[in-house]
Amino acid sequence: GRPARRLRGRDGSTPLALRVHADPREDREQQPQGPPDAFAHLYRDQQQPYDPHRPPQPASAETPPAPPAPPFSGPDPTATAAEPAPQQVPVPAPEPAAEPPRKGTGRAAGLLKSSAVMAAGTLVSRLTGFLRTLVMAAAIGVGTLNDTYQVANTLPTMIYVLVGGGALNAVFIPQLVRAMKNDDDGGEAYANRLLTVVIVLLAGVTTVCVLAAPVFIRMMSPSIASDPEQMDVAVAFARYCLPTMFFMGLHVVLGQVLNARGHFGAMMWTPVLNNIVIIATFGSFIWAFGSFTESGLDAGTMTPEGVRLLGIGTLLGLAVQALAMIPYLRAAGFRFRLRFDWRGHGLGKAARLAKWTFFFVLANQIGMVVVTQLATWAGSTAEDQGHTGTGITAYNYALLLWQMPQAIITVSVMTAVLPRISRAASDGDAGAVRDDISYGLRTSAVAIVPCAFTFLALGVPITSLLYAGSGESGARNIGYVLMAFGLGLIPYSIQYVVLRGFYAYEDTRTPFYNTVIVAAMNAAASGLCFLVLPPRWVVTGMAASYGLAYAIGVGVAWKRLKKRLGGDLDGRRVVRSYARLIGAALPAAAAAWAAGHGITRALGQGATGSLAALAGGSVVLFGVFFLAAKRMRVEELTAMVGMVRGRLGR
Repeated sequence: GRPARRLRGRDGSTPLALRVHADPREDREQQPQGPPDAFAHLYRDQQQPYDPHRPPQPASAETPPAPPAPPFSGPDPTATAAEPAPQQVPVPAPEPAAEPPRKGTGRAAGLLKSSAVMAAGTLVSRLTGFLRTLVMAAAIGVGTLNDTYQVANTLPTMIYVLVGGGALNAVFIPQLVRAMKNDDDGGEAYANRLLTVVIVLLAGVTTVCVLAAPVFIRMMSPSIASDPEQMDVAVAFARYCLPTMFFMGLHVVLGQVLNARGHFGAMMWTPVLNNIVIIATFGSFIWAFGSFTESGLDAGTMTPEGVRLLGIGTLLGLAVQALAMIPYLRAAGFRFRLRFDWRGHGLGKAARLAKWTFFFVLANQIGMVVVTQLATWAGSTAEDQGHTGTGITAYNYALLLWQMPQAIITVSVMTAVLPRISRAASDGDAGAVRDDISYGLRTSAVAIVPCAFTFLALGVPITSLLYAGSGESGARNIGYVLMAFGLGLIPYSIQYVVLRGFYAYEDTRTPFYNTVIVAAMNAAASGLCFLVLPPRWVVTGMAASYGLAYAIGVGVAWKRLKKRLGGDLDGRRVVRSYARLIGAALPAAAAAWAAGHGITRALGQGATGSLAALAGGSVVLFGVFFLAAKRMRVEELTAMVGMVRGRLGR
């Protein structure tokens, strides 16, 4: 095959191998000083700050680290720019510099420490967020009552992101960072103006939205609006939930002010406080009203006191999350003052630059509205027919589980690779961009592919164990939705990696068009499922549609990025890796399903049987997968095993 492309280190002499060797002995021959580590160059690269407007420079103690990007949610806000992608021109190679020291400087070590703090905070936040959904399900089930809460609690996020959340991250925050670097006052005046704009804008929008809550509920779910009891509960929930958008915006701006000043942990850890408050709120609800399996609450029997408890707790959680940033700001030396001198300071220009981000967000939100309308309608009809856990709650809970491997694995891999891709794009080195995209795809696939087949084979035992408190039928139906999502994890992960290539070239228009295609296909396929499937299976079909839409989006994005990089995206090698991994996962998933099915038939589908089925099925799946992949000589798996052995042996 084609020889592996190799990149030179910043000293011009140290090769950074992108190729993952199938035989670890080859690595040992090239690196006699220690065990092979195919991923070591990523850690070295993390010590290099990225500036897209200058050629790479050697690491030094005088170079301040750039603030790490926040975790990805939707479009990567910090990796985008609102202006059209510039034409890349070749940049002369920099003169060879002295080799940087092996050990990071104090500031580089500080950046790595901050990244570790952020990663830990993100992981804990996701885990506590998942625990939050378990407590919610135990308190109000997974049927129409929870659907009502989900619709009301989705509104503030949708409106906040549409009104300014996406633009805030994509345009205003980069300008804030530049102001803190270039302004005489360290950007404090600009930050105060931005905070004042956010407070005034969101206060006004929040007030209008609270008054218009019935209109938003009718827009989001005509089926809820058609039931007077559900409508009353949904509007009551919405009037407590909608003010949270004010605290969302406040949290984002305060967090980015801290990030720009080198304090990275607060923004990642404060969401844990929100999750703790929500868990305590729903726990108190269970203490006062009993679990859902005991109370059997629905919209007709839900008391005003219960609505008030859950609503105030939801609002309090976001308020605590935002206000907890204030002590960190004081410690960082930032003092907030309202400033209304907005003209002539770049805020208007920044708002105009945000148009593509706005359209990107709008396309996503329209798709979300369509999915919510169809899912709540189908769930309500199915519950009338005796099938609980088939509405928007089942969809959201399964989606949360399904996205976790992507958030933990793919995002982690690309967070490590993205600075390299950005520098290569800035240097006009399309070959290096291609190699790093290929590396990201193949490395993440080692974990993403078996996870996708795990959801397909063991979706029901997973949710029957986790959501046992919501009732056996509802938990099992969430499992069917998770199974339908399953294989879509593969194109979903691929799409995330491929779009990093466009962001590296500061191209946000192509991801926008791609998002429109995905959203349109998802809405169309979901509508078809609504028309042709029985109500209890509509949401399951919609979950499969989600993966199908991303598969189509990947095809379009791949073709465009391939053209952008001169017609070569290492496709043959990537396809070969995925084909081998899928070939190894197919028999593993079949064996795992058979094992899990046999165990649940013997022990039942309760918590005990589901735990045994999940444990037994997982052992079978990953055991068969590992043996089959090793036999097929999946080089990325071999490299990863070698890395783990090397780490454990040190």
